[in-house]
Amino acid sequence: MVPLMARSLNDWLWQHEFWLPPGITWEDMEESEDVHYPQPHDLLLSIPFALILVVIRCAFERAIALPLSSKLGVRDKHRPKAQPNPMLETFYSTCGKNPEEGELISLAKQCDLPVRKVERWFRRRRNTDRPSLSKKFCEACWRFTFYFISFFTGLAVLYDKPWLWDHRECWTGYPQQPLQPSLFWYYLLELSFYWSLVFTLPFDVKRKDFKEQIVHHAATIFLISFSYCANYIRIGTLVMVIHDASDCFLEPTKIFNYMKWKKTCDSLFMIFSAVFLISRLVIFPYTVLYNTYYYSMEIFQPFFGYYFMNALLITLQLLHVFWSCLIIHMVYKFILQGTMEKDMRSDTEESDKDEEREKMSEKEKNGITYFSNATSNNYIQRNESEPLNNRNHLTNGHVKER
Repeated sequence: MVPLMARSLNDWLWQHEFWLPPGITWEDMEESEDVHYPQPHDLLLSIPFALILVVIRCAFERAIALPLSSKLGVRDKHRPKAQPNPMLETFYSTCGKNPEEGELISLAKQCDLPVRKVERWFRRRRNTDRPSLSKKFCEACWRFTFYFISFFTGLAVLYDKPWLWDHRECWTGYPQQPLQPSLFWYYLLELSFYWSLVFTLPFDVKRKDFKEQIVHHAATIFLISFSYCANYIRIGTLVMVIHDASDCFLEPTKIFNYMKWKKTCDSLFMIFSAVFLISRLVIFPYTVLYNTYYYSMEIFQPFFGYYFMNALLITLQLLHVFWSCLIIHMVYKFILQGTMEKDMRSDTEESDKDEEREKMSEKEKNGITYFSNATSNNYIQRNESEPLNNRNHLTNGHVKER
């Protein structure tokens, strides 16, 4: 029963009407000794390759990135640890990391602690779960290394391809466009990398746009996989090169930020912003979206694959607009204030503000106490230090010297 259902599902999924333009069937896409077309089962190789990338990443971060971080002066911030408290720990792991005011009061009563101490415990416990600076540095180093390699690999693969310069060439002879080995390995490299990001998602640095990142990874994997199966290889290669261009500048910006090289970080961020906005809001819509939506209609009539491909590309473009708004806001702040605002995507550490206020108030109180004690002690010492013979006293309204 199960094999029959699986076979029926497989037959339904691979109907040529879904993947190929009208008038083209899978028989027209059969391979010969000299001509090779993309085969869906080739994508299964991306899973073991992704696992290999994960292993390479772990070795790279441990053997190269981590020692490099210490040599470049990247130091992890000292974080006060939350005192062991089974009741609060249970609530933290099962109910939530950010209890509301009523829950804080209830927990404080159960633990026989002041509310402020319970609030501080949760703040410190959340900070403990946040990634260290060295972890962020290692992750940025790995991603920079990959994006640098993949970007220049893409340029090396595409520089002599006609569709890089004339976008109408993306559709010449479509879908019967033979798959070249260099394009296959380039596709496999990119797809394996994004699968590796999915595998390491629970362990990577979680930022405020975590949900958008999940959508981005899913759309990218679907886009790469579908474009391979439907032989949208030429469009897919353009998408990958355009995306890697700006990422080559983003990761070193993070690296210099962790190193606290502020001027270098600010300069790189401005370059990244320009490259991102131009590549994602100008080049991508014209080179990819307009090309796929309009130029392809000169070759074939719309079909399911056409709509699905455009839907994935539009999803990516919406994410581009979302991130562009964040970047523009940061650039605007930089122009006005002359300093770079913290990355709004980052899940920054909570800076125990209440605790800092308490310390400041204690210092102020201690300062006042010290000042009052010091002044009173000085007064006493000054008066006591005067010789008795030289002290003046009033006697019957007159000054009398003893």
